[in-house]
Amino acid sequence: MSEMFKISLPDGSVREMAAGSTPFDVAAAIGPGLTKAAIAARVDGELVDLTRPFTGDATLALVTSRDEAEALDLARHDFAHVLAEAVQALWPGTQITFGPSTDDGFYYDVMAPAGREAFGMDDLPAIEEKMREIIRADKPLRREVWSRQQLIDKWSAEGESFKAEWAAELPEGEELTVYWSGSDWLDMCRGPHLPSTGKLDPAAFKLMRVAGAYWRGDQNNAQLTRIYGTGWLNKKQLDAHLMRLEEAAKRDHRRLGGEMDLFHLQQEAHGSVFWHPKGFRVWRELEAYMRRAIDGAGYREVKTPQVMDARQWEQSGHWGKYRENMFVIPDEVPNTDDDGPVISGEADWMALKPMNCPAHVLIFRQGIKSYRDLPLRIYENGCCHRNEPHGALHGLMRVRQFTQDDAHIFCREDQIISEVEDFCALADRVYKHFGFTYSIKLALRPDQRFGSDADWDKAEGELRDAVVRAGLATEEFGWEELPGEGAFYAPKLEWHLTDAIGRTWQVGTIQSDRVLPERLDASYIGEDGEKHRPVMLHRAIFGSYERFIGILIEHFAGRLPAWLAPVQAVVATIVSDADGYAGEVASALQAAGIRVETDLRNEKINYKVREHSLQKVPHLLVVGKREAEEQTVAVRTLGVEHQKIMPLAEAIAMLKAETTPPDLRG
Repeated sequence: MSEMFKISLPDGSVREMAAGSTPFDVAAAIGPGLTKAAIAARVDGELVDLTRPFTGDATLALVTSRDEAEALDLARHDFAHVLAEAVQALWPGTQITFGPSTDDGFYYDVMAPAGREAFGMDDLPAIEEKMREIIRADKPLRREVWSRQQLIDKWSAEGESFKAEWAAELPEGEELTVYWSGSDWLDMCRGPHLPSTGKLDPAAFKLMRVAGAYWRGDQNNAQLTRIYGTGWLNKKQLDAHLMRLEEAAKRDHRRLGGEMDLFHLQQEAHGSVFWHPKGFRVWRELEAYMRRAIDGAGYREVKTPQVMDARQWEQSGHWGKYRENMFVIPDEVPNTDDDGPVISGEADWMALKPMNCPAHVLIFRQGIKSYRDLPLRIYENGCCHRNEPHGALHGLMRVRQFTQDDAHIFCREDQIISEVEDFCALADRVYKHFGFTYSIKLALRPDQRFGSDADWDKAEGELRDAVVRAGLATEEFGWEELPGEGAFYAPKLEWHLTDAIGRTWQVGTIQSDRVLPERLDASYIGEDGEKHRPVMLHRAIFGSYERFIGILIEHFAGRLPAWLAPVQAVVATIVSDADGYAGEVASALQAAGIRVETDLRNEKINYKVREHSLQKVPHLLVVGKREAEEQTVAVRTLGVEHQKIMPLAEAIAMLKAETTPPDLRG
């Protein structure tokens, strides 16, 4: 009699299955509907293929397309393999390397065969058609375990030099697996995979673009072609994604920033922003708004140096952990010899600050602090510099010079939870003023970190407890814990905003840090007369002004709320006879605190309306002879089809109410 394994199912039932049976056999035993729906399995918590035999008693949860996150990842992984198979079928001699799934699809890095140019956009339709052919063939995807030498021999014999190189570096004793697609194509992969290519929807993917990529990410290695695709569970999901991409392109802050004359970027200051008057007006309004918020919350604003000595960064830990991302400069003009500048050692170096926290500790250390002085909330609109790679820079979203709405709260152990809870309330008010919904995540300790496990336990528990007390650790707020994603010195709460087209942006944070006060010797005198270490809460709401403005532009598609718009109203004339009245209207609006311009050009009114609509001006006040005689204005509101004739005083009152910042409204 063959050995029997006990397989425990989510409903609490247990099935006995013979040795050699698989999750697929369990699905078949339950019923034909589940047999058809099942695409993978979780065995003792591990995601595996349906055809992977059990090795003993186990817990089993069958995965279907209703388990969307897992199903999507499996589908995208399989789309990547089908892509590689299609390219090799169309162009024999193509070398393949690796092809992972991504947040919205997949890619594969390949090298065109000798004598052929690198793959380009013109090749994508043929590759797509071949992929659909492979999917419709419903080829079984079958796992096998191979030895390292088998892999090396296979790839070497077939001219797959990249795969052979990688196989040679794999551990000798590790279980190495390959997956067959049918009986004629395979790739080495950890898996898992869907049962067959036919489980993919041939209408649910699209190849998007090609780009250059270096083997193993090293520019000294061979250049490959990276083919990107987007993949989904069905055509409806694909169509929705493509519509989101189309809408995102319309909202691109770089394009709108140019059209609205807000800012520009150029190579002479790669990674830094040239703010135009209109763009800097948006900045100033945000800055004024945040100052009102932090003043009301008991923060004290400071200003700290841009350049600090290397020894300070070394003591804080950033020199060892972050130096490659810092702009480092000599302390003074160095001595020279025939070979160039001579720097004697680390002490002669300084760095542009990549963050504000060490400088805030130095302010805290000035003078003796008592337990009665805490909490001490220090705020700075701090300009920072980080040496991001050129390829990672992206408009306002990722820059090298940026300004944070940065603050650090120095507090006692017994004040941590209430301070974090207060910050949660402050962040909630701010995000609601801008019309954002959000989710909150707790990023937990990374593998490489400073500080004791006991301190990390405390810090993570405090942040968790504060969110619970604030009523935000709920499904409504997307509460989630993220293992390994904290900073090297502290766990953090993250605020992820959802924009108008469903994208999420990680913006605000608060971190509970016991490491930096220890490393930089911050202390206060406790009630017992002894020295104690404060806990340092690092926090930001906008994150950076640059990125937050970029998010706002895209969220509102350039139609910023009237209180934030650089120009809130334009008075435009129909005929030159109304020029004088237009000036009176503009003066009245200006006296009411409304940012206004006049358009007295000898152009047709429809031309003026169109031009100011492109500039996203919230209100256009049109005046002609009749309006001048009756002391009225014709108000055209952006996005509203019909204009409204109003007495001037009524129009001013309406605009005044709309342009008042939300935190100042009654």
